[in-house]
Amino acid sequence: MTAYTYATREGELPSGTLVSLFLDAIDRLRERHAFRIFTGPGPELREVSYRELFGHVKDTVGAFRLLGLERGDRAAILSENRFEWALTDYACLFEGVWNVPIHSVLTAEQIRYIVQDSGVRVLFVSSAEQVAKAKVACAASPHKVRIVAFEPLSPLPEGVFSWDHLVAEGRVHMQGVTDEALRTSALQATPDQVATMLYTSGTTGNPKGVVLTHRNLFSNVEAASLALHVESTDSALSFLPLSHVFQRMVDYVFLSRGCTISYPHSKDTLAVDLRTVRPTIVGAVPRVYEKVYGAAVSVGGAKGRLVRWAREVGLAWASERLAGRIPTLSLRVARRIADALVFAKIRAAVGGRVRIFASGSAPLDPEIARFFYAANMPILEGYGLTETSPVLTVNTPDEMRVGTVGRPVVCTQIRIADDGEILAKGPQVMRGYFNRPEETADAIDPEGWLHTGDIGELDAEGYLRITDRKKDLIKTSGGKYVAPQPIENRTKRNAFVDQAIMVGDRRKFVALLVVPDFGVLERWAREQGVPIVDREVLISHPAVQEKMAEEALSGFDDLSHTEIPRKLALLTTPFSIEDGTLTLTDKVKRRVVQDRYASLVDRFYQDENSNQTVFTL
Repeated sequence: MTAYTYATREGELPSGTLVSLFLDAIDRLRERHAFRIFTGPGPELREVSYRELFGHVKDTVGAFRLLGLERGDRAAILSENRFEWALTDYACLFEGVWNVPIHSVLTAEQIRYIVQDSGVRVLFVSSAEQVAKAKVACAASPHKVRIVAFEPLSPLPEGVFSWDHLVAEGRVHMQGVTDEALRTSALQATPDQVATMLYTSGTTGNPKGVVLTHRNLFSNVEAASLALHVESTDSALSFLPLSHVFQRMVDYVFLSRGCTISYPHSKDTLAVDLRTVRPTIVGAVPRVYEKVYGAAVSVGGAKGRLVRWAREVGLAWASERLAGRIPTLSLRVARRIADALVFAKIRAAVGGRVRIFASGSAPLDPEIARFFYAANMPILEGYGLTETSPVLTVNTPDEMRVGTVGRPVVCTQIRIADDGEILAKGPQVMRGYFNRPEETADAIDPEGWLHTGDIGELDAEGYLRITDRKKDLIKTSGGKYVAPQPIENRTKRNAFVDQAIMVGDRRKFVALLVVPDFGVLERWAREQGVPIVDREVLISHPAVQEKMAEEALSGFDDLSHTEIPRKLALLTTPFSIEDGTLTLTDKVKRRVVQDRYASLVDRFYQDENSNQTVFTL
């Protein structure tokens, strides 16, 4: 088999800054809707034109100046996605202030580290909950940090500024500044000027500040725009955290192309908000698609049989279409019936207008990708890192190969090193890690290649497939390597499985830690007459353990003996960002998981000849 080691997509990208991108959009699209914003807890939406957006940004710039923020200073945002987040970001770009986004789920101690390491002068926060964490974090800072609260708080905590009051004062402050004067000042930004610094959560050690310039992000916006075909008639629900570079970069694409942006009320209201906003483009992580897919195929009774028939028809139809073949007449007819009876209802559940889903952060199961393709909602899977602004490769509506993360975007080079590691070069590659020259040199070699830490392979047409994280490969005691992610993803495809993590490094065989989908499992238990006292008791029941072993440890016949999980542990607590077992981009912190469940994992191997297959804490 030929090993392909290099791929690129040649072309030219314009040069510019995020400020010029923003102002160009304002000039072209003045009365079009830049945003549609929820005005309260209900479904009412307020529209904000590009012209009005410029006015809001001008007021925010006034607030920045009253706070004493100057070019080169750092300002942090600790907030969920909301309109004020975007306004603060745009004001940072206008004033040359580094935007340091902080994920809203971080603890006060984690926030303290970022505030101190970055030298933040002002911290913008969303709510009373975030204010409480911010005050603890900033109290330990060696330099003064001002806190600004987006939400009206009564009483206003001591030492905290009100966003509404500050922006109103900023509006007065800017009355003597013409729009042209503001534009001239903002356009002082240069391509090599720093736009933002994002802290990578990492799987070990303290997070590192990734420094991205206007050139990094502007080039990625232009390259992604060419790939995604975003139109001014599109609308988007900005769902992934803006503290991640992917959603932020994509929102710049939306803004520059006239696509109207909305934010959900919260992550808990996503399903309702999708039906209210009715977006045409949505980006999400694979976990979201897995949940939609799992909910669809786990339905019981006659309805469930219909859904599973539609799934099989859809997968067969999608496989033919994606291979460039015309499905048979009988398959086309069956798919039309499946669409009318099943797929149309799934589309309606997400608003009825989605034409593109985007996916990144972790590998997407190919079966799920084909299922959504059959439902006429293709998922465009891509690949990148915070260090690459972030997109390196992506499937497009015109060039889509399920099971891969697409081909390089324009002006990007991908190379596979001798050990299988993916190397990348392009204008989107970061300047470096903040105040960490040695780690920057480790990441970017003298020839300018970024070492991603991921293992992958290229095909003859330049499509990239991610195998696993270099550090995640499991080496058994027999010296055989196992890539855990593909097997974990296959396991999670099962409706009874919510999360799955493989263990077995330096052991005789591999095994799985599994969090069941308790909605599905409890429904099955009731049907079988299994008592449900609580989840701990449920997973200890022999019938449940037998069922979970049947579901989670089957379907691996095509794998090598070394790759097949032999034992299973059932857990009641999901892995999460909050408990420290997942990174901010939902990647598994394997060392943390292995340390936390070390005693449980040890039991897999204490009596390797035991017939016991399923374990619990």
